[in-house]
Parts: sequence; C-alpha cells; structure tokens
Amino acid sequence: MDDERPELLTIGRLAHRTGLSVRTLRFWSDEGAVPPVDRSAGGYRLYDAESVARVELVRTLRELGLGLDDVCRVLSGRTTVAEVADAHVAALDAQIRSLKVSRAVLSTVAKRGSTVEETALMNRLARLSAAERKQIIDEFKEEVFGGLGDPRLRDRMRTFSIELADDPTPEQVDAWIELAELVRDPGFRARLRTWMELNTPVPGQGLPRGASIWWARQIVQTVAEVRKGGVAPEGPTAAEVLSELFGDADRAAVLRSLEAGIEAGAEKYRRLVARVRGQESSPDATEELEWLARALRAAGQA
Repeated sequence: MDDERPELLTIGRLAHRTGLSVRTLRFWSDEGAVPPVDRSAGGYRLYDAESVARVELVRTLRELGLGLDDVCRVLSGRTTVAEVADAHVAALDAQIRSLKVSRAVLSTVAKRGSTVEETALMNRLARLSAAERKQIIDEFKEEVFGGLGDPRLRDRMRTFSIELADDPTPEQVDAWIELAELVRDPGFRARLRTWMELNTPVPGQGLPRGASIWWARQIVQTVAEVRKGGVAPEGPTAAEVLSELFGDADRAAVLRSLEAGIEAGAEKYRRLVARVRGQESSPDATEELEWLARALRAAGQA
C-alpha cells in the first residue's frame, strides 16, 4: 500500500515526522483529534501531509492546556480557538489565584512553624468566600464599634471596608490570615472595645485626651525623633517633650488611653488592615508608643 501511495504515512512514520510517540498519536487518533485518512490492506492507519499539520495544531492546543474534548470541538468547527481560549484564561486565572493562596498559606506555615491543626485553620481562613470574610469582619465591627456614643464615629467604623482583593498577593493573603485570627479572638475584641470607649467623644463634649495619640501621626513622629536622639523616657528632656505634646491636659487620662491601645494591639490591627487592603501603611509605632507610656508613668511618679 505504501508503495502504491508513497505520500501516505504509517503511524510510525508520522511519529518520526512529528517527534511524538506512537502511543500518543494512537490515543489522539482514537479520540478523533487526528483521524486516519485511510487504512492499509492490513488494516493499519495511514495519514497524509495534512495530518502532520493537524498533529502540530493538536500539540499546540494541548501545550496551552486544552483538553482533547475542546481540541476536537475546535477542529470540527463547533467552536473557535478564541472562544475556548477565553474560557481557559478564566480557568487559569482561578487556578493562579488558588495557587497564590496555597503559596501564601505554606509560606506562613513555614515561617511560624505551625502544627497540623494550625495549618488546617489557616487554610480554611485563606479560602473563605468573600461573603464569609465579610461576615467575620461585620461581626467583629458590631461587637467593637456598635453602640458607641458618637454616632458619626460609629457609622464611619461600620462602613470602613476591610476586603481582600479578588486577586490578592501572597502578602495580602498572609495578612488576612493573621487579621482573621486576631478579630476572631474574644479577648482582642474586648480589649479593643475598651480602648474605643476611652477614645470616643461623649455627646456634647470634645475628643477625650489621649485619643489624639492614635489619630495624629505627628505625635508618633515627634517621639521617634526624640528616641533617635537617645532621650530616655524617664529623664528631664522627656518631661519637656510631654509638655509640648499635651500641655496641661490630664496626663492620667492620656496614659489610660495609651495603655489601653497598647494592650489591645491597636497598632498591630491598624497595620494588618492596611496590608490586607494592599495599602502602604506608616511604620510600626509600637516602640514609640511604649516610650511615651514610660515617659507618662515617670512624669506621674515625679
């Protein structure tokens, strides 16, 4: 047969021409992706030059991740490459997002040296749906900010968005895991609620003394410069800094607010929220706030 029609190729010669295995070509042929154009007298499959081009097309589509069913649909004209490609782009995007989440969880596990139980919890938190994440945050905000005396502050905190992006970075996923663990902790919620009550204006009155520490970054910047200069919180220079910052305000009230915020971990919460939202947060001010608390205690004992 080959001698009568030398332009036809056996499956072995087609494999040699295309660099694929006979087994692969036989499977593609059985699935209808590369059907034979004829059969030899002995019943063997035969292919022509167009079959070579068809094999190359099938190989290209398979390398791009298309299944044989989709390949056959394209080759039969039931759909177009563009339509199938669009569907596969969406599928790949979902797979990439899932892989990013997996990478972030494993990175966090490696960093923390987590147990199997902790790993399972982090994986569940990382893979929550948007609605499930929102429910966790909404419950947290209601418990911490609900019923505060200042309706403007209460409403602002309730509408404050803490959402993980549709296509988050590993850093954002890592931050979300840590934030979710934090806001689900009843102890943290109680401590943050206490801090919020100390910093919420009573109706008809101004902002409580000490609240400005948390809302005005210039106070933190001032303390950072003082610390950089090597000023000890118990010394006379520190007392002068306190006078500049707070004047004749009730420093005991300032200290109560400051200590409540430090104990609650308000600075950690602020930075985690910024990381989840993909925002560049200001530097960690924990050391500056602790320096300020020490200075206020020393001034109160003087």
